[in-house]
Parts: sequence; structure tokens; C-alpha cells
Amino acid sequence: MAKRSKRLRILIADDHELVRHGIRGILRARRTWKVVGEAVDGREAVLKAQNLRPDLAVLDITMPHVDGLEATRQILQAAPDAKVVILTMHESDQMVRRVLEAGARGYVLKSDLATSLVKAIEQVSRGKLFLTPKVSEIVLQGFLKESKRGEEVRPTPREIEIIRLLTEGKANKEIASDLAITVRTVETHRSQLMHKLGMHSLAELIRYAMENGISASGESH
Repeated sequence: MAKRSKRLRILIADDHELVRHGIRGILRARRTWKVVGEAVDGREAVLKAQNLRPDLAVLDITMPHVDGLEATRQILQAAPDAKVVILTMHESDQMVRRVLEAGARGYVLKSDLATSLVKAIEQVSRGKLFLTPKVSEIVLQGFLKESKRGEEVRPTPREIEIIRLLTEGKANKEIASDLAITVRTVETHRSQLMHKLGMHSLAELIRYAMENGISASGESH
């Protein structure tokens, strides 16, 4: 006789009964899955995870008392072998990162619940990460924006020279003489640099130079 496969034991946590009902309906079609418990807030989700030891928890991110992020951390601490899939309406790369940092391995938008939850549970239960194509695009766009911001705040070689001379306490006229450029050019570079770095005073610029290893001796690390 063929050995029966182990049933995947699932805990559901959401403070809305209609959402929990919808999740139950989606999961009911899978004979090898079993909903072993439900919770209406994060605190109850943690307690039930400790008592029931589910294989996987499906958690709403916005819940009373304890939110889904903290519930994820506590559940994984109490049951390290458990997996977590987060449900949310939040569409931001920052939230995706916070969810993954908390230890969850699946991120499903509530708008994609009907089409993505089963696939998310299948993937995450096998130890894989699951992000819908839409969420992956959100993360990619966030990464590209950060990369672009990083490029925008990187001083040019000429600006670094000006920063070094400013940290030596030199005035615009002295800097112009040292670099063989006009005072107007120095003023333009200085203004553009302050705007680029989001700074409003020389003190801020000097602090930036110190924090980034731009020394008055002419060395930049």
C-alpha cells in the first residue's frame, strides 16, 4: 500500500472574518492541506502557533495588538521549522524588505489572493521564496531608484577637490586660484554640490567630508 503523504498543517491569521473565510475556501480544494487554527490578531496567532505547531502560517500584516511582522518574528522563534506567508495591501519595496527581514518567505497582495495564495504556499512550503510578478516589479523599481539616488549624490572629482579645499578653510577666491578656475565656477560647483547632497551649510559639508574619508590631505577613500 502506498504511504500517505503528510498533510500540510496551516494556521490562518486575519482580523477580518470575510478574508479568513476566503482563505479557507481557497485552501479547502487541496486534500493534502489542513487548516489547523485561525486567529483574529497577531497575539492570538503567536499563541496558537506555539500550541499547534503549524507547518505554515498565513498572516495578515495589519492586525491588532501584534502586527504581522512582529507575529512572524515570534512565531519563527517559537517554531523555527514553520514557514510564513504574509498577506497585505501594501505595495512598496520597503514593506517587502521588512517582511523578508522578519523571516517571512512569501509576500502576497490581497488583490492577488485568489490567483497567488496556493502557488505561494506550494513554493514556501518547499523552502522557496515567493513573490508575485507584480511584487517583484515593485522591488526592482525600488532597487533602481536607490541606485539612481546613489549616482546622483556621488561628487565628481572636481567637486571632491573643492570639498577638500573647503575643509582646509579656504574661501572661494583661494579655491579658484588653487584650481586655476574662476570664482564664479567655484560658486557654481559649490552650489550644485550642496543641492546634490541636500545640505544647507558648510558645517554639513565638512561633516560629510569627514564621514566619507575626503581628507584635507587630498586622499579619498
